[in-house]
Amino acid sequence: MNSPNPALVSERDARAMPRIALWLFTAAYVLPGLFGRDPWKAADITAFGYMAGIANGRTSWLAPTIGGLPSDGTLLPYWIGAVFIKLFGGWVDPAFAARLPFAILLTLALVLTWYVTYHLARSEAAQPLPFAFGGEAAPVDYARAIADGALLALIASLGLLQLGHETTPELAQLVAVGVFLYALAAAPARPARSRAAALLALPMLAASGAPSVGVALGVVGVLLALASHAGSLKRLAPWLAASTLLAAGVATLLGAWDWRLDALDDLADLASAWRGFFWFTWPAWPLVLWTLWRWRSRWASLHIAVPSVVAAFFVAVWLFMGGADRVLMLALPAFAVLAAFALPTLQRSASAAIDWFSVFFFSIAAATAWVIYASIQVGVPAKPARNIARLSPGFSTDFSAPALLFALAATLAWVGLVAWRAGRQRHPLWKSMVLPAGGVALCWTLVMTLLLAPLDNARSYRSQVQRIARWVPPESCVAAPGMSRAQVAALEYLGRYRVDASTPAAAASRCRFLLIEESLRDAPAPQPGWQLLGRERRNRRDTDSTTIYRRADTAAGAVASS
Repeated sequence: MNSPNPALVSERDARAMPRIALWLFTAAYVLPGLFGRDPWKAADITAFGYMAGIANGRTSWLAPTIGGLPSDGTLLPYWIGAVFIKLFGGWVDPAFAARLPFAILLTLALVLTWYVTYHLARSEAAQPLPFAFGGEAAPVDYARAIADGALLALIASLGLLQLGHETTPELAQLVAVGVFLYALAAAPARPARSRAAALLALPMLAASGAPSVGVALGVVGVLLALASHAGSLKRLAPWLAASTLLAAGVATLLGAWDWRLDALDDLADLASAWRGFFWFTWPAWPLVLWTLWRWRSRWASLHIAVPSVVAAFFVAVWLFMGGADRVLMLALPAFAVLAAFALPTLQRSASAAIDWFSVFFFSIAAATAWVIYASIQVGVPAKPARNIARLSPGFSTDFSAPALLFALAATLAWVGLVAWRAGRQRHPLWKSMVLPAGGVALCWTLVMTLLLAPLDNARSYRSQVQRIARWVPPESCVAAPGMSRAQVAALEYLGRYRVDASTPAAAASRCRFLLIEESLRDAPAPQPGWQLLGRERRNRRDTDSTTIYRRADTAAGAVASS
């Protein structure tokens, strides 16, 4: 018969991870991708475009636009990026300056997940059973070990890898969700901090582009607090209600209300979304299921109820919003917390299976990255380089000694980590998450060092804008009706053009040049009053191109350029 409390943890099992190792894991995850690249398609450069426009004075702080196209009321992340561009943009690349605060936000999301798990693990219901003759884990040591496992589980989450390294509003939303979880988790031990966090979380979510989600999450939080048996959580309900009202007020003030409902009503789309779900939340979701099973007699306890309700809420929102990955990302902290509570109940065979899968999968991935790098640099083997050249034509193959050294250091660290884990390290609770987290950090580091040149060339608009610049000189006024915000932001930042994307009719624009997105399969559509100059393909898709026109009326062009 299963015990009502399944956790049996000794003092040796609850040994905390060395702090220097934990910070090295965090740095190895956060820092790669911060340097040496352009903003990427499409959300990354779109958000950066608003930030750069605000910082450079091209648009208003309260109503930012790019090419005349307004934002959707997502102001707080844009303000954060714009402030850093103004502070550091004169010394470093503006794109790097904008990425700095978002690297801090990613770190903050990891730290918040640690503290949420720590406070939940300190609750009485989460504590392991005492041994008959002593030797069980101390409450603080147990909580720290569980929290270390949660942080590693979040680092290991595949879905956070790319989205967590972009300069997009979703990172600010992720931090807001972390603050909300902290408010619920810390209510028993830190009531003052819990109330402050509750008041901050939902308005922050509303100001970061998710007002309806923020209000709905507030309602769920209030219901959870009122239904809880914990008096400390019940006393938090008025503060959550006040935060919900503040979130609604912020959304109204900023004009940010925007319902993005797009439910999955087709079985094929639903099946595809769930396949993506299992990839996106790996390796947390199997551990979450195990947690819910092993702790099934304590679902009403804070350490299970709080992350379960928040995770279920975001999974439901994800389904109602068409299976958008950026919504599902907000569930990852709650998934990581739940996954951590599986660690004290894992059987040795399950832990070994996680280790072997991680060693196999990430070692193969790392070896593949090194083979591709060797092919690019020295031409042996030849086929990978040809494939990369086909997918990302025109990238620079310049050798970078620092990138190679960082890649070698990461690979040696992985070998050392595997050797440590193979050395019969049975006791620390967090041991099963070390290899998944280390493997993700390794692969991200290798991609951001060895393979950054072809990836940046493929994911950036720079090469396309450079080809457009052969026809359109910098500082020109360019009409771009129908272009996406990402392309408009690229034209403004990379091409230094003055873009008019808000005038739907080309003839109504006062610009001298016109850019139209068309398919190469079709002949260029005649544009009365405009002279066709040429067509430029995108990097990876030969079927899409930008058709470039110049105003045929030179007098009108002179007026436009004045």
